Amino acid sequence: MQRAAGSAAAVPEWAQERLEAFGRHLAAERGLSPHTVRAYLGDVRSLLEHACEAGLPDLAALDIGAIRAWLAAQHGAGKGRATLARRAAAARAFTAFAHSRGWLDADPGPLLGTPRIVRQLPTVLAQGQMAEVLATLQSPGSAHEPREAAIEWRDAAIMELLYASGVRVSELCGLDLGDVDEERRMIRVMGKGSRERVVPVGIPAARAMRTWRDAGRPVLVTGRSGSALYLGARGGRLDPRTARRVVHARIAAARSVPDTGPHGLRHTAATHLLEGGADLRSVQEILGHASLASTQIYTHVSVERLLSAYRQAHPRA
Repeated sequence: MQRAAGSAAAVPEWAQERLEAFGRHLAAERGLSPHTVRAYLGDVRSLLEHACEAGLPDLAALDIGAIRAWLAAQHGAGKGRATLARRAAAARAFTAFAHSRGWLDADPGPLLGTPRIVRQLPTVLAQGQMAEVLATLQSPGSAHEPREAAIEWRDAAIMELLYASGVRVSELCGLDLGDVDEERRMIRVMGKGSRERVVPVGIPAARAMRTWRDAGRPVLVTGRSGSALYLGARGGRLDPRTARRVVHARIAAARSVPDTGPHGLRHTAATHLLEGGADLRSVQEILGHASLASTQIYTHVSVERLLSAYRQAHPRA
C-alpha cells in the first residue's frame, strides 16, 4: 500500500505496518470502496498517533481508555456527532481486526459507545419540480455541433437514469455497456461492498440511455473509453465530480426548483416510489441498502408530506 507523503513518520514503524495490513483487509476481504478505506485508515492513524503521543508502547497495550481519550480529544476539537460516530466505527473495526490477528489479547471495541446521530430528513424534490427539471432536457437541435449534441444527450441520460433508478453517482459512473439489459429495461449495478444488484429503469430513462449510446457516445469515444457507458468530454470514463456538476447545472436550468445533487435525486426517487405505493422492502432492494433501517427514513418524508397535505386540505385539520 502506497504511503501518503510525510504520513509514515507520524506513527512508529510497527503502527504503520499494522495500518497497511488493516488497509489490505478492508479492501480485499471486506470489499470496501477506496473512499471508505481511506477514511477508516485516516481515523485509525489519528487514533494511533494520539495513543502513541500519550505513551502507548505497542499495539498490545491499546485499551478502551486510550480509545475514549482519543474520542474525547476529537470532541474537544469540535468534531460533530456524525464524524465521531464514524471514527468510533473505524476504531471498532480496527480492534476487531487486530484481535483476530492476535495483536490484541482482548477486543476493546464492543465496550465503545457510539454517539447518537440525529438523522436529518433528506431533501427531496416534489414530483412537479422533478417533472420541470426533466422538461428542460430538450433534444439537441440541428444547429448544435456534434460534440455539444453528444454532451447534451449524455447529460439527459444521466438525469433520467439517476431519477429513474435511484442509483448512487459512483454506481452510474461505473456502468459498462454490458450492464444494460435493454430488452427488460434493467441495469446491473455494483454497489457498496462490491454487492451487485439489478435495478429496473423506466421507458423515458431507457430511451435517453439508448439515444446517448447510439448517437452521442460514438462522438466522444476514444481509445481510452473501454466499455464505459458514460464518458467524459475527453473520452474517458465519466468522473463522479463531472456528473455532480451536470446535475447541479441541469437543476439550475429549471429556475424555480431548489438546488440539489445526485444524492438528492436518489432521495427523490425513493420518496416518489413510496408515495406511488411501492413497499419498503422493494425500495430497499432498488437502492441497494444493506439494512432496512437505512430505507425507513424515506417513510418519514412521505408521512411528513401526507400530514402537510392533510393540514392544508382538511377543514378541521
